Amino acid sequence: MKKIKLIIAAVAMLSLASSSAVYADAFAPGEGLYLGAFVGAGTGIVQPKVTTTAGGGAAAGGSEAGGTFEATEGGLGLMGTEGGLWVGYGYKMGDLYTGLEGEWAGGDVEFKLTSASAVDVGTGTDNDAQDVTEVKATKDWTGGMFGRLGYYVNPDTLLSFKGGVLVSKFDVSYKATTNQKESYYGGGPSFGVSLESRLAAIDPNLNVRIGAVYTDYLTAPVSGIGEDITARGGSTVAGSDTEITGSALSARIGLTYSFFDANSLF
Repeated sequence: MKKIKLIIAAVAMLSLASSSAVYADAFAPGEGLYLGAFVGAGTGIVQPKVTTTAGGGAAAGGSEAGGTFEATEGGLGLMGTEGGLWVGYGYKMGDLYTGLEGEWAGGDVEFKLTSASAVDVGTGTDNDAQDVTEVKATKDWTGGMFGRLGYYVNPDTLLSFKGGVLVSKFDVSYKATTNQKESYYGGGPSFGVSLESRLAAIDPNLNVRIGAVYTDYLTAPVSGIGEDITARGGSTVAGSDTEITGSALSARIGLTYSFFDANSLF
């Protein structure tokens, strides 16, 4: 019985010593080279602006007045889910933190406009007209790079802010007499905030992160979708000029894991 107690005591002391060693070598949240994955929900607003001059529709024998259509407040709303990856490197400087981070995300954030009655678009002649019943835009993927600054609320929790640039690919399509689709790329300055805490009970280098990222898309010209829309709404036809802008907001929750520190090489 005495030997069993000694063995149990030795195992307990070894486990305690091993645990202490692991924690001593552990990274703080966001420190060193890390990888992460996240899921979240995305929303956004697309704001179109179309300017035309008088004379559009002359091909059909008409004379239409020019003008400007613009969504100055609100716009077309996007909504959906997304998932992606983080990769970055960070430095802990006492209670302060700095680092670089790249991210990529894909999902089904989209808006869809449908009409029970077909909308006639095209070059203005009956032979080339398109009867459109649905227009859809999906944010296919988003990627970019950030700089990060933060403060350690305590040894296990990092509050950080980041700023950088995100670029998104949008797949735009419409259902009509002839279905057509195109891809557009838009991007702009992006800012985020996150709170990251160590999951010490599982692994001292594993962290859970919650946060949000806001992106302000810069104004971009749009020539149109397919040759029929281009013929009617393109920037070189009938004095028409089309451009879009907007913004996006994404809320995420995910995990990061730190596994390498360059200082260990020296």
